[in-house]
Amino acid sequence: MLFGRTFPLLELEPSCCMRVLVLVALCALTGCSVRQVALNRAADALAQSGSAFASDGDPELIRAAAPFSLKLMDSLLEDNARHVGLLTAAARGYTQYAYAFVQQDGEELEDTDLARATQRFDRARGLYVRARGYALRGLDSAHPGMPAALERDPKATVARAQRQDVPLLYWSAVATAAWIGLSKDNAGAVAQLPVMEALIDRALELDEAWDTGAVHTFLISYELARARRSGDPLARALAHFERAVALSRGQQAAPYVALAESVSVSRQDRAEFERLLRQALSVNVDAAPQWRLANIVMQRRARWLLSRTDQLFAE
Repeated sequence: MLFGRTFPLLELEPSCCMRVLVLVALCALTGCSVRQVALNRAADALAQSGSAFASDGDPELIRAAAPFSLKLMDSLLEDNARHVGLLTAAARGYTQYAYAFVQQDGEELEDTDLARATQRFDRARGLYVRARGYALRGLDSAHPGMPAALERDPKATVARAQRQDVPLLYWSAVATAAWIGLSKDNAGAVAQLPVMEALIDRALELDEAWDTGAVHTFLISYELARARRSGDPLARALAHFERAVALSRGQQAAPYVALAESVSVSRQDRAEFERLLRQALSVNVDAAPQWRLANIVMQRRARWLLSRTDQLFAE
């Protein structure tokens, strides 16, 4: 797994959606200055919308509803291209949708229908690239010239980022990592690893507790893949796991799935793998409604991983 915590997905309430549509209609009917005000209000509404989707217990309903929200963001960004909040929301939404409803479908199909799985992976790659583009545009809006500077000196460039930039740092890193994970034969994608590492490390440095441990959950999986870093990668992964569980109060399935899929498989500890996935499945999805959809999606992945135990572990 490339990253653990992928939700809440497109936190857009129906009432908010209606307000946005009214504002978009006003944009088409009004003069230039009033139109820009309406565009800004519509963008603000989308970027700051509530949690109705995140608390939904029907992933298939969200799978069908999410594309409308994403395309609405695309449309608003055509006329409001530097709205940082909306760019962040678009980066988040496309990354989450690609992982939960496209990439995971491909992984589940890979053993039985390689052609259909390949189609899913191709589509996921495109969605991740779009998400990454939005995140980098957001960073450019907040810090002009940052994306170009990242290519030259990632570590020095991310030092310009501040705490309010953590969402953009995180989603640009996650979208980049997901794109790289599906593009191992693409030298251009793999070359972005130093950029991705600089982005996620700066997010951790600025606000390690952001979004109840999302950065730590991502790093559970990634620490074992780092090419150059001193110390024990296993110890770092376990430390991230413990912190992610503490910050989420054990109410999220994602940290358990991340540790099982990365650490347990890498060290061929079948007992630990099964124990962690059972812990993920034991999370009460109704205990924290704001994470209901996220937990249902990650529990689906836990069941799929358990079904592949014999393939993942040598006797």
